Order: sequence, then C-alpha cells, then structure tokens
Amino acid sequence: MSMENVGGRTLRVARWRLDEPSDFPPILFFNGIGANIEAVSPLAEQMTDRGFIMFDMPGTGESPDPVVPYNPFVMSWIAAQLLDRFGLETVDVMGISWGGAMAQHFALQHPLRTRKLVLIATTPGMAMVPGNPAAFTKMADPRRYTDAKFMNEHFATLYGGQIDNPEDKKKHIGRLKPPSPRGYLYQLIAMLGWTSLPALPFMAKETLIMMGSDDQIVPLVNGKILKAMIRNATLKVVEGGGHLFLLTHADESIAEIRGFLSPTETDTAKAA
Repeated sequence: MSMENVGGRTLRVARWRLDEPSDFPPILFFNGIGANIEAVSPLAEQMTDRGFIMFDMPGTGESPDPVVPYNPFVMSWIAAQLLDRFGLETVDVMGISWGGAMAQHFALQHPLRTRKLVLIATTPGMAMVPGNPAAFTKMADPRRYTDAKFMNEHFATLYGGQIDNPEDKKKHIGRLKPPSPRGYLYQLIAMLGWTSLPALPFMAKETLIMMGSDDQIVPLVNGKILKAMIRNATLKVVEGGGHLFLLTHADESIAEIRGFLSPTETDTAKAA
C-alpha cells in the first residue's frame, strides 16, 4: 500500500507481486462504486501467479476526497499515469460493476496498453437494463456501509445468489469501509450520460464477460448486450451467482479468469 500523487490527485494504491517474475502481464483492476481496496483484496491474493494493481477512487477507502468532479476519460488517464510510475507497459484490465464501465473505457482509450479485458457483473453504461428496484433502494442506503446488521439482513436483496458459508458474508461485510458522501456522489455523476455502446463494435480486444444468473443489481441481459456488441467476447454465466459471485463462487470464477488470461499462441509469438 502507498499514497501516490498522480495527475494532481492523491490515491491510495495497492500492489501485489509487481516485483516478482511472471509469465503473465499484471492485472489493472477497477472496483465497484463506493468499494475500497479491501473488498477485492482476496481476489488479488489468490491470483498468485501474476502482479495486480488497483486503487481507491477519490473519496473511497483511504483516498482523499476529490476537489473537483472527474469522468472516465480523466480516471483512465490517471490510471495510465499510475502504470507508468511502476513501469507497467501492458496490462490485462479487469473491472466489476461500476468498475467494469471504467475497464471498458480504459481499454478504448488505451488500446495499446490493454492485452485482454475481463468485465464482471457490469453494463454498457447509461444504456443498461436496470435491476430489481428493491436492490437499488437498499444500495442507495448508506447503512449498507456502516450498519453490519442492515447489510446482513438485506444481503440477498442487494447482491442475490447464495452463500453457503456465512463466514464469507461476514468477512466481506467486515472489509467494507464507507466512502465519503462527496466521493460517492462524484462516482455517481462520473458516469452520467456515459455509454460504451457506440464504440464497442470497434474494440478488438479479447473480452471475457462474467455475469451472475441471479444478479439483482445488474441483470444478465446486460452481459448479453455486451457480448453482442464486442466482436471477440465470450460470455460466462455463473449459475446461481448474484452481484458478488466473485465471493460466493470464488473457485469457479478464478478458474475461469485464469483460463481466459493464460497466454495464447499469438502472445507467445509476439514475446519471441
């Protein structure tokens, strides 16, 4: 962990294994709205064969509040500056939910720095098909960050899916840290009017789209729209998975991601 001043913004940055040799490019990860690094750190820790880098958006986790609003173009530029700081030229880009939109934008804005793209429980932006209204109501309630009892009671409504081990749910709730009101608001307005749909047919990156069949926030149909618009896309549906299937179906999800991100013959030829 470190605090980095990048593009005039101070961000808390987490890095895993960037100084270790690997046959794989590192992963640049964009988190969901309001989510802090710790919420996804178990994924980074389990991807032991490659580097991993992510950061708290302004006003989330331990990144200071943003002074002025930002948009996907600005944050993609800042992410590229961050990669430069740590000597990372090419990365695999991954994002979940709100961060999945950021991952799409980064790949479109920085195609030469993006090898493959993994989109998890996400949408093409404002053109999305909305989910369960009850889930959105609960998601907008700040108690989901500050009240563990509230989160526990409404976990299924918020995220769908089944959690066989209650300890997994408890650990996830314990890792959450509430964003600041300004940080959360600026994340919301960053995507106002944004959609990737017009540009997606021109993106040639190999893309894995992962969706939960029981996602109450981002219905499966959004993944099907992305699949139809991205020419080199594969859609993987996690049966019984909700919005947090990376938690509830961790082994299945990580195996799918590993398989997709493994170097292809073309990658090997380029390296040679």
